[in-house]
Amino acid sequence: MKTKIPWHQCPIDISDDDVLEAMKTISGFLDITPGDFREIYIFAYQQAVERLNRSVKAKHIMTPTVVSVPEEASLMEAAELMAAHNISGLPVVDMKQNVVGVISEKDFLYEMGEMKKQSFMGVIVQCLKNKGCTAISLRNQKVRDIMASPPITVQDQTSVFEIANLFEEKKINRVPVISEDSKLTGIVTRSDIVQSYCVRSS
Repeated sequence: MKTKIPWHQCPIDISDDDVLEAMKTISGFLDITPGDFREIYIFAYQQAVERLNRSVKAKHIMTPTVVSVPEEASLMEAAELMAAHNISGLPVVDMKQNVVGVISEKDFLYEMGEMKKQSFMGVIVQCLKNKGCTAISLRNQKVRDIMASPPITVQDQTSVFEIANLFEEKKINRVPVISEDSKLTGIVTRSDIVQSYCVRSS
């Protein structure tokens, strides 16, 4: 059963007068009230949005050229890659280019915080109090030591609708796109999904 969208949440605030004027342009007799007409519009709009969400796939919006990092790389190398490309996370690959994990800013912050629940500013406070940076403890570790694994991934035929739900459910901001044999083929981020909505609505 479809969930009715409240009228005030409809993207275009159509008034009763708008509905009446629209009905007048339709030739013939309409045995329908303005309220019924408006409700049909809401459900039709919802149906169209869901249809578009399911028809647009990961392959349509993903970034095919992906910056990734080997699992045996040092955390310094991973941090330098993220800084150089101004990104907050990287897919982690093994020697065969299979995706084996994901590393993000959150993983660094988690490892740097004493209580494992530090925010970025919490880490800054900790560094200032200790007169040193807690990141020093990560200097000799490798990506595989702190990456999130097994990775959450999607395939190129996964719909935008499914990916958006995955982001919300798993509280993540990016997901690697893999082939059937687990090879990295692209990446989808939250901004990719937002941009896909903007393109379809323009």
